[in-house]
Amino acid sequence: MELLDTSIANVSLPHIAGGLGTSLDEATWVLTSYLVANAVVLPLSAWLSRVSGRKNYYMTCVALFTCASFLCGVAPNLELLIFFRILQGIAGGGLAPSEQSMLVDAFPPAKRAAAFGLYSMAIVCAPALGPTLGGWITDNSSWRWIFFINIPVGILSLFLTSQLVTDPPAFTEERRRLKASGKSKVDYVGILLFAVGFGCLEVVLDKGQEDDWFGSSFITAFTVISLIALAVAIVWELNHKDPVVDLTLLKNRNFAIACTLFFLFGFILFCTTVLLPQLLQTLNRYDATTAGMVLTPGAIVIVLMAPFIVRLTPIVGPKRLILIGFGISIIAVWHLGQLTLSADYWVFARARMLQGFGLGFLIVPITQVAYSYLPLEKNNKASSLTNLFRNEGGSFGITFANTILAQRSQFHQSILAQHAIPDNSIYRDWLHQVSAAFVHAGYSAIEALNRAEGELYAILNQQASLLSYFDCFVGLLLPGVAGVGVALLIKNFKPPGKPAESH
Repeated sequence: MELLDTSIANVSLPHIAGGLGTSLDEATWVLTSYLVANAVVLPLSAWLSRVSGRKNYYMTCVALFTCASFLCGVAPNLELLIFFRILQGIAGGGLAPSEQSMLVDAFPPAKRAAAFGLYSMAIVCAPALGPTLGGWITDNSSWRWIFFINIPVGILSLFLTSQLVTDPPAFTEERRRLKASGKSKVDYVGILLFAVGFGCLEVVLDKGQEDDWFGSSFITAFTVISLIALAVAIVWELNHKDPVVDLTLLKNRNFAIACTLFFLFGFILFCTTVLLPQLLQTLNRYDATTAGMVLTPGAIVIVLMAPFIVRLTPIVGPKRLILIGFGISIIAVWHLGQLTLSADYWVFARARMLQGFGLGFLIVPITQVAYSYLPLEKNNKASSLTNLFRNEGGSFGITFANTILAQRSQFHQSILAQHAIPDNSIYRDWLHQVSAAFVHAGYSAIEALNRAEGELYAILNQQASLLSYFDCFVGLLLPGVAGVGVALLIKNFKPPGKPAESH
């Protein structure tokens, strides 16, 4: 439900703008506000769940998310919709870390891979299904239903959580001990610094390309504020007795590596999730539903792979599986960079399936690496950081896609335009043939020439745009190769559930 809302509104923005009588640029704050609020709460969620109790905090987040979804659906204007999306993002930021720490505590190490195998289906399927579901709802109903669909899910979640979920004894005892000793003081400075730092960073990532990056005083100011706030926050937290974000966890080699791998995983997943439907809608003229459906087969591949990865992990080892996963991802993004506009739906769908096959090798093994050397009492704090890195990877991936598309499209357009000159015989012959066709259709010689030049300009723009998409896909080779390099640094450990060696 929460991950779905990071992508479901993307394809509905024109309808939201039209329905509320505002511009498309202003409507993009519907996306930005949610991501900013989400980024602010993510690093604080471990501390918040400890203060109020994990189950209580989780149910509060679900209840607020559900109510905010209803309010988004009935919002009469853009200002209120943005405010309700902020509430939704605040609630959503606490869900994933709480769920992950629940799984770690509820399952013994030997069964943890199976639990995260099931959980990985939601992590990958939700962002992939968001554009599909959002497009279908927008094409067949009102945009307001992209928010209303959360309500029954939220109510069901509240009921099941109240009946089935309990805080583990060790977690409850830690809360009781800290409360009795009076040593647990609220780290207001840390909370403020991280809220400002990650909030400003998310605005920079989401609005940077739109506002010409550092050519904009607004983006420059927010960048400086973000960097200063995060730098001060790191120093403050490392010297605080009860930090709101436990950065000392990153001293654990495997945990730091896992966070880096989650960042790279989020970068690749969210970047391609944005690029593929956008490519098909703008250049292949697919409608929103069909463009989103290209992502669905890849998500199905990951779902089908999950049980096999769970069985393979203790046999093959997480490190080898991660290397295989990033290796296949490298091949997949290279393949995407070689496709042409003549490719049909299933060519793009198969390319996404290949990528899904690679990504399917990553989530469960990376999670096992993250918790391989962590003590049990650190699980709650660890889940906040792993989810923060994955989400920030996604934000950086989307920013990478938007920036490369805009800049490389202009570059290719200028290169192609250099060949559209009268001295080029191919250009002259093409223009003559197309002009003659327009004259034959009944246009005057001047009108025919103007239309031929317009036709050429449209083709030039289309090809420049296509080449910029290819540049984006090829650019994803870098995080793929980085993933391989980082995975090689993993400190070996015995995966839980691995059969004992024979003697």
